[in-house]
Amino acid sequence: MLPFDESAILTVDGVGEWVTGTWGVGRGNHIDLRKQMEFPHSLGLLYSAFTAFLGFEVNEGEYKVMGMAPYGQPRYVDKVWKLIRQDPDGSFSLDMDYFSFHHSTDRTFNRRFVDLFGEPRPPKMLFFTAESGFPSYFGAPPTNYDELCKLNQHYADIAASIQKVTEEVLLGMARSIHKETGMKRLCIAGGVALNSVANSRILRETGFEELFIQPSAGDGGGALGAALWADNMLLGHPRRFRMDHAYWGKSYGPAEIREFLEQGRIGYRHIENDGELLDQVVDRLQQGKVIGWFQDRFEWGPRALGNRSILGDPRNANMKDIINTKIKFREPYRPFAPSVLAECAEAYFDLPNAAHHYPARYMLYVVPVRPAKHAILPAITHVDGTGRLQTVFRDANPRYYGLIERFAQATGVPAILNTSFNLKGEPIVNTPANAFNTFSKSEMDTLVLGNFVIEK
Repeated sequence: MLPFDESAILTVDGVGEWVTGTWGVGRGNHIDLRKQMEFPHSLGLLYSAFTAFLGFEVNEGEYKVMGMAPYGQPRYVDKVWKLIRQDPDGSFSLDMDYFSFHHSTDRTFNRRFVDLFGEPRPPKMLFFTAESGFPSYFGAPPTNYDELCKLNQHYADIAASIQKVTEEVLLGMARSIHKETGMKRLCIAGGVALNSVANSRILRETGFEELFIQPSAGDGGGALGAALWADNMLLGHPRRFRMDHAYWGKSYGPAEIREFLEQGRIGYRHIENDGELLDQVVDRLQQGKVIGWFQDRFEWGPRALGNRSILGDPRNANMKDIINTKIKFREPYRPFAPSVLAECAEAYFDLPNAAHHYPARYMLYVVPVRPAKHAILPAITHVDGTGRLQTVFRDANPRYYGLIERFAQATGVPAILNTSFNLKGEPIVNTPANAFNTFSKSEMDTLVLGNFVIEK
């Protein structure tokens, strides 16, 4: 699966059976693991404890903490370092006096943790700060608005602090591996490898020149890893599979889509010519419409990468609130991602040689949007001036590439806003029926199932 013949290897997880982290070296089809860390000392479980403290669901809400962090300042880094100690070789240990996940099935932190950081954030508490403002889709502002702004700022500062410490621990691990191996390439796996902000810093600050992180780096990727390990290491077969894209799920052909639509008596237009279809979608995007985009095989991993996506115009400063109001009904601090033509990425994002970096194909880097482009891409530029970009290649996804290419021809901007095709609290859609159900329950304007177009 690796595009490299030789690389250092780092896995950082919550807990995989008993091992929470490993590092080693991969050469050819052989993996040599040299060091491991074991439960309960886990960077993933440390982050999950803060996920729970901030009112989110463990193993589901960690990306919300990452999205909240830019609204805060890392004021509590010193307190977070009371919970974890890192040694010069990159290994670390947790002070278990602050946690309960090692003996409780429903509590990750204990009273001593609360004494250090304050009372946990209520799960149903709306998030807004003086900087974020109060979104219109939240309804009328509460009478104690200023008080709640200050309280949310406290929680945002805690999110920024755990994010900062997590990055520093990962940097320490990666620097130690680089020093010991002298290698230029690093393969990262485990759920913590989905922390896109940390990944960008590892690339910039550790001496490694290239990273590889497969799109389903968490537990879901274990099935693929086990199969490849058996094929390459147990059976001794040469490496044959190379993951250049994430489109490995099931596809639904024109006959299946048409049958679903006609059985449901759903009105549609079938546009046989691909160019005409793409032009019509581009027209709707320019009109401020929100598009449900359902094409070919669904993506392997947690990111929607242009086959099960909701699309919008990134130039529209109101598009983030439009999508949140009409479809996602989600927290305002969560950013939307840009999908950008790979060869144009460096003009808009600070990622040198962007087309060369595999993690950018899978939205696994958060990088600065170039300052001159903030006003051009307001809908995908996060509060800290960054974007979690996806580089799009013609050979990997010709239809999605073609759509963005035509959008660029019409607007001069080779990028579109891309967010996952789902409602809040639901999984990303898989089937045409899933897609139409989500379309029906939201205020999405247009649904494109293959070459079939359904309008509201």
